[in-house]
Amino acid sequence: MCFHLLAAVTVAFWLAVQSHSLIQTLPGFPGKLPFKLHTGYVGVGESEEIQLFYYFIESQRSPTSDPLFIWLTGGPACSGPIQIDYANPNGSIPALVLNPYSWTKVANIIFIDQPVGTGFSYAKTQQAYKTSDTLSATLTYDFLKKWFINHPQYLKNPLYIGGGSYAGLIVPLVVDHIYNGIEAGSEPPLNIKVGYVLGNPFTDVNGTSGEVNGRVAYAYRMGLLSDEFYMALPYSSTIIIHMFY
Repeated sequence: MCFHLLAAVTVAFWLAVQSHSLIQTLPGFPGKLPFKLHTGYVGVGESEEIQLFYYFIESQRSPTSDPLFIWLTGGPACSGPIQIDYANPNGSIPALVLNPYSWTKVANIIFIDQPVGTGFSYAKTQQAYKTSDTLSATLTYDFLKKWFINHPQYLKNPLYIGGGSYAGLIVPLVVDHIYNGIEAGSEPPLNIKVGYVLGNPFTDVNGTSGEVNGRVAYAYRMGLLSDEFYMALPYSSTIIIHMFY
């Protein structure tokens, strides 16, 4: 289930986005933010008919040398870093608190509202709202190239790509685009590091690759299942699938 910003927060934040690229305050947080939050749009597509919105939070340690971590939210079409449960709204603006273990303690973070139509991202034509997983990955790669062109000071920072849930389908495609671009000599050169990060990923769109059954052996190898439990499992696809669904 996707979580969305409460209406009051959305309106207030949108007004801030419209007037400033550096956000110094947020609804629900007292005083100025203790970190630098930048927001903006990057135009992608043949005529930049798609405008992808992003949140960029500078590392609180060393922005010039710390890694740059790109995070894609799942859904698909779940927005950005601030996600609030709308199941029991009381009409008030939620209080925001600092996380002492935030990623921004050690890394620069970019959250992208993707695909088009997610969060504040929009298209200039109705036709441009039509999307797919492969197109979303291509446009995300285009976003990264253009963002780095506008922020060349981060080209030398180690680059990592990650995502959760449905982004398990998108992140590998984006990384593939990056490596293909590097081999082809595409500019600017992205300093991506080996591998990518996935949290609770969705990876088997058709449910036919056996990925679901493979989770059992994976959980065992990771030490999440005991030897006794694993050895007692009947090796029936039906039973194993029902263990996880």
